[in-house]
Amino acid sequence: MRWRRDPGSGKLSIERIHLVTSLPPGAASGSELAAWIRGHWKIENQLHHVRDRTFGEDASKIRTRHLPRIMAGLRNLAIGVHRQDGRTNIAAALRHTSRDPQRPLTALGLT
Repeated sequence: MRWRRDPGSGKLSIERIHLVTSLPPGAASGSELAAWIRGHWKIENQLHHVRDRTFGEDASKIRTRHLPRIMAGLRNLAIGVHRQDGRTNIAAALRHTSRDPQRPLTALGLT
């Protein structure tokens, strides 16, 4: 059972969740299954959500040959670099590190 309260209206909703697994009955407790589910959603929220929302991956027009996989790898690299730098908000980190078109390249030593 999943309980959730809407912060805006205060309305409480209760949802019954079903899990399909290849484990035999009794092989894992309910708390172990819940931990596995939370682990899955942690990955979903930390990587796939960022790739889709911040980088617009689902709207990408790149669909041929190896390019989609290469672009996903580059997006993962950018996310990983910012996470290792201690950033939790990847969109803010990208804005912070992006190049300012008003700043001349000479300031960067790239003339």
